[in-house]
Amino acid sequence: MKTLKTLSFALGALVLGAAAMPASAADLANGKILVEKGNCVACHGAGMNKPISPDYPKLAGQHADYLYHALLSYQVSGNALVGRSNAIMAGQVNANPAVTDKAGKPRPFTRKELKDMAAYIESLPGDLVLKK
Repeated sequence: MKTLKTLSFALGALVLGAAAMPASAADLANGKILVEKGNCVACHGAGMNKPISPDYPKLAGQHADYLYHALLSYQVSGNALVGRSNAIMAGQVNANPAVTDKAGKPRPFTRKELKDMAAYIESLPGDLVLKK
């Protein structure tokens, strides 16, 4: 019985430890490459902080988890409950010429790529004011 309790405790600690660790560390260098290849600055401006229109957000310095979930939401733009409806952004994350499959056709960004991009954008200096 004592062995079973010890084993249960160890398994529980392992599960909790795994949940506390990030699934994968974001790769800022890869994020930078993807943001540049994706031509994100065409709309969001230099340093992702000078949008070409006041309708477009300044992204530099925004929280990576927010950016990641926003980008992911554009990939499910057809679902009003979980997606975001924006034709430009849906095209950017679902069929960007910067990322291609083995046949050379545009493919959606992977979740890892979206996380890398979000982490890179968060690392940029910007005018975004975050309340503490």
